[in-house]
Formats: sequence, C-alpha cells, structure tokens
Amino acid sequence: MKAMRNGLLLLALFALYYLAPLEFRALWQPDETRYAEISREMLASGDWIVPHFFDLRYFEKPVVGYWINNFSQLLFGHTNFAVRFGSVFSVTLAALLLYWLTLRIWRDRATALMAGVIFLTSLLVYGIGTYAVLDPAITLWLVAAMCAYWLTTEVSTFRKKALAWLLLGFACGMGFMTKGFLALAVPVIAILPWAVQQRRFKELLGFGGVAVIGAAIISAPWAIAVAQHEPDFWHYFFWVEHIQRFAEANAQHKAPFWYYLPVLVGGSLPWLALLPGAILGGWRERKQDAGSFYLLSWLIMPLLFFSIAKGKLPTYILPCFAPLAALMAREAVRLMATNGKALRVNGWINLLFGLICTIAVVGFLAPWGLAKHPLYAAHEQLKVVLAAIIFLFWAGCGLATLAAPARRWAWAAFAPLALALLIGAVIPDRIRDAKQPQAFIHEMKDQIAPSRFVLANNPGLASGLAWELQRSDILLYQQPGEVQYGLSYADAKGKFIAEAEFAAWLQQHRREGSVTLMLVMSRDREDTDAEVPKADRSYRRGRLAVYQYGQTP
Repeated sequence: MKAMRNGLLLLALFALYYLAPLEFRALWQPDETRYAEISREMLASGDWIVPHFFDLRYFEKPVVGYWINNFSQLLFGHTNFAVRFGSVFSVTLAALLLYWLTLRIWRDRATALMAGVIFLTSLLVYGIGTYAVLDPAITLWLVAAMCAYWLTTEVSTFRKKALAWLLLGFACGMGFMTKGFLALAVPVIAILPWAVQQRRFKELLGFGGVAVIGAAIISAPWAIAVAQHEPDFWHYFFWVEHIQRFAEANAQHKAPFWYYLPVLVGGSLPWLALLPGAILGGWRERKQDAGSFYLLSWLIMPLLFFSIAKGKLPTYILPCFAPLAALMAREAVRLMATNGKALRVNGWINLLFGLICTIAVVGFLAPWGLAKHPLYAAHEQLKVVLAAIIFLFWAGCGLATLAAPARRWAWAAFAPLALALLIGAVIPDRIRDAKQPQAFIHEMKDQIAPSRFVLANNPGLASGLAWELQRSDILLYQQPGEVQYGLSYADAKGKFIAEAEFAAWLQQHRREGSVTLMLVMSRDREDTDAEVPKADRSYRRGRLAVYQYGQTP
C-alpha cells in the first residue's frame, strides 16, 4: 500500500510540475515561438527534411528536435501545451533512463528513484524541461548513449556486446540529428577517463567502429536527403554553427571560463547542500566504485568541455545534471543512514533562499520597493503578492525539512512547486510585453489577420505573429537577426525591408492590400510614431506597437 501511495504521489507531482502549467504560460520569444513556428511550417508544407522559418531556409540545427515537436503538434494541436510537450517528453524519458542506469550501478531502488526525482525537480532541469528548446532532446540522446555504454560493460557475449555498441551508435546518431556534431563528441569525452581507468580503452577502440556504424545507419538517410535538397546545408551548419559558435573569437554568447559554476550551483536548487558531497564522494570512491567514477567523469568532462568553448548558454550543461542527480541521490541515501549534517544544511539553504527572494520581491522589486526602477508597476500588486507566495512556499518547505532532516529531506522536492504553478501569473508587464507578446497578438488577431502584408522588427516577434496567425509569410523589418543567412538566397528577395526603405516600400505595396507593422521597442526608444509613416490606426501596449495602413487605390 505504501509503495502504491508513494507512486500516486509521484505521478501527481509530475503532473503538477510538468503537465498542468504548460498551456497557461505564454510562449517566450525568440526561442519558444521559433521552434513552435518551424514545426508548424513543417507540418503545413509536408517537408520534414529541410527546416524553414518564415519560408526561409533555416540551417542552424538539424531535424530530429523539430520532428519531436512535429509529433507533439500532431497529437495536441496548435497549443502552447503541444509546443512544450516535446521537451517534457524528452526529460521524462531521460529521467526514466537515469533511473535504469542508477539501479544497474548500485542495485538500490530508493537511490534510483531519488535520482529521477532530484533530476526532474532541479531548478535548471525543470526550467529547461518545460521550455520549448532543443536541449531536452539532446539530453535524452546523451543519457541514452551513456546508458548504452554502461550496458556494453555488463554483457558478456560478443553478440550482445555488439548490439549494445550499436545502441550507443543509434543514440549518438539521434543526438547528431538533434544538435549536431557535439552529440558525437560529448559521449566520447565523458567515457574516456573511465575507460582508461577500467582498462577498457582497447575495447573502446575495437568496438567503437560498431557505434560509428550505428550512428551512420540512423543518420545517413536524412543527412543525404538534406544534402540533395540543399547542398549548402552541411557547409553552413559545420562552419558557422560549430566552429564560429564554439571556438572563434566572435562566437555567440561569449562568457568566461567560470560561467557554468554559478549555473551549476543555482541549477542544483533545491538540493544544493548535496552538491559538494556528491562530487567529493564520487572522487573518493573512484577506485572501489566504478559506477561513481563513471558518473563523475560524465559530469566533469563535458562541463570542462563546455567551459573551454567560447560560446556559452545555461542550457548547454543540461545533460550534466543527469549524472549529478544520481550522485546526489547516492549522497542523500548515505547521509540519511548516518543522520548527516548536509541534510539539515539543505533545509537551511531552502529556507534562506525562499526568505531572501521574498524580501527581494517585496522590498525591492515591488512598486513600493527600494529599487530606483521597480520591476513591477503600481497596478501589479497582485503579482507581487503571488511572487511572494512562491518564495514563502519555498521557504516553508525548507523549514518543514528542518524539523526532521533525516526523514524529511526529500520534501525539498516540493519547494519549486509554487514556482511551477504560478510563474506564468507573476511575469511583470514590462517583461511580458517584450518577451511574451503572444497575449497581445492574440487580442489583436482579428485586426491583423486580414492584412495582405504583416511585418515585424525582429524574428522573435515575427515568429509570435506567424504562430498566432498560422501564416509563414511574415516579413522582417529593420533587422534580419538569425534569419540573415536564409535571406541571402535569391528566392528570399522581398522578405526583408530595411528601415530606410520602408516608406517607399509601403507606398508601393499598400496598393496590393493593407499592411500591418508590429514593433517591439527598445527601452531607450519607446516613441516611434515620428519615425514611421503616419498610420491609419495604431495600438500600443508597453513596448509593443502596431501600425496599420489601409489599402490605397
């Protein structure tokens, strides 16, 4: 009975964390609206080989991440839930695989179960796992690859070993088709120190070819097909998306070497006190416990790899949280048996984190706060109250665990629950207007939809328009942004209108039908009325503005 009760509780928690909130949070631009729209265009066109964005070639990523989103939209329709469900599906499967691996390593169900719980409730995993980007999908394939490699070490016959290596290749191939060549490099980097320590380097070299064959078998059909349809795809994807983004001096998202340390610390909440012991324990047991060192190598080596790369984003280290969660679960079970001090410390961390964030919201970010420019406006008092409730709940969970740390330490899993359920309701208007234009676009839909031409001044806003209006012919105005490469093709002529050319373009094209121009303005440029031709109608909300021009004879 107790096992059934605990199982139902876990399912209920999963539904509250990962399913219930998906539909009720507006999509964020540029990421969520981009991936929503690319998959929508794939389904509309029937072309599942070459990704397109506003009917422009979009070669930044391969195709499997879009395929996952395609199936999600086929199942759940044109909804925010569908846009995000692909990420939820990916991290959920990754958690189940992590449960399997942890159970195989230590043969303890409690540790394996807590590994999955810690993984799914870690702040970074939850934040990215309910957000429509490709990183949850690549995490799934990398976890699958590491599970497959562990399987190769457990089987004894040549046939079973070859099949396990083939599975490893399949996982790497799917990762390659999700986010590129990194999916082939990261598992090797993670495995190598462990293989050397365990004297399995010869086996790695001997059977590595089988994994390469597996990766080729699963990825070659699409890789060849996309090259036939678009011969420039691989040149652009390899040189621009890999070399420039990760190595060159002008790499995107440049950050210092230590960038991921605070990401690792903050992302580990509400389990932060387990982090030092988990890493040190894995290192101390590296000789007598092969599984601990395997997980530690999987955590540290990719972390170093991404730290060396010039381009950095928090999402890149999401796969590192799988082995970290397993090591944390191992540490927590050990501490529970010895009434370890770290369990009490974890309660204090959550209590203090919740209280400090509550004070920050009420004392500084609120309209009456001490900040020179408060984040919340005067009419957003309810949002301030809800934000305070989020962090007071977090603090309350920390306090509850302090009453009996050895028995209640796992209650930390409840700490982010209020955040998960209420975050969509506490986004300040100034952020919502700039980063979540979906609600405004939805309200304006009836006025915008009849327009013959619709323009937006950045790809993020344009993708929001395309998604809400279900049309891919949105034109780019002022800045091409991430679709600059797609605009370089001859058949993309007329898809971008420079600011200096807009008046002349408008005079010519409004003869063909009405025109809608939608802008998101920078904070230092909130008055654009004098900088665009006088409109027949205009609408404003915060930093969003819509200008409409009727058809002329």
